[in-house]
Amino acid sequence: MPAEPPIRSCVLIPVYNHGAAIAATCAGVRPLGVPVLLVDDGSDPDCAAVLDALAREPDTLLLRLPQNRGKGAAVKAGLREAQRRGFTHALQVDADGQHAPEDLPPFLAGLAEAPGELRIGYPRFDASVPRHRFYGRYATHVLVWISTLSLSLRDTMCGVKLFPVAATNRLVARHDCGDRMQFDTELPVRWLWAGGPVANLPVRVHYPLDGVSHYALWRDNLLLAGMHARLLLGMLCRLPRLVGGQRSGGPPP
Repeated sequence: MPAEPPIRSCVLIPVYNHGAAIAATCAGVRPLGVPVLLVDDGSDPDCAAVLDALAREPDTLLLRLPQNRGKGAAVKAGLREAQRRGFTHALQVDADGQHAPEDLPPFLAGLAEAPGELRIGYPRFDASVPRHRFYGRYATHVLVWISTLSLSLRDTMCGVKLFPVAATNRLVARHDCGDRMQFDTELPVRWLWAGGPVANLPVRVHYPLDGVSHYALWRDNLLLAGMHARLLLGMLCRLPRLVGGQRSGGPPP
């Protein structure tokens, strides 16, 4: 078998009009000691100028998309760019600074021993979390647990994820997983279905540094409803294998 490539990690941050927060977010991840890849998802000129300034700093890369396409599209574009630049792993972090940087090092630790592991943050909220968000996300948790017949995915909605880049890009080439908020949940479910190993790691969350939310109530709820319908149908098609627990434990093909 060919040898595993040496581990090269980066931090991947999708950005859409988070000009007031992104500099502090970048400063927070600098102690990780890996390059930062910013993906500008069609931000307005003020935010774009902030990103241009950040891109002049050492070990900071900028990928600019010509128009806003959504968080999922930005992450997927960033993963393709990460692979093109030779990174083996990408740690996705939200741009708004809500995640405690002190909790991020474990996501990058020990990758040589588990290079094919998808590592997903599960939030430890403080008092700043809106109650409707705290309780509302449990509907998604329950639907994910039903779709996978498993409790292996504690919280697919968290904005901190460590992706094995090549394996994730292969999975996305087969299953697009959506361009907006649905990507956060659909990709981990399909990863688990494909037999990929998963680790859940805690992340403290504070809402939010700049107060910017791009969640469009009607559009995104409809997209999420369609995603859950597809996943539930997919679960039924995979029911014998899921009930039998016939997962390979290796990375998705």
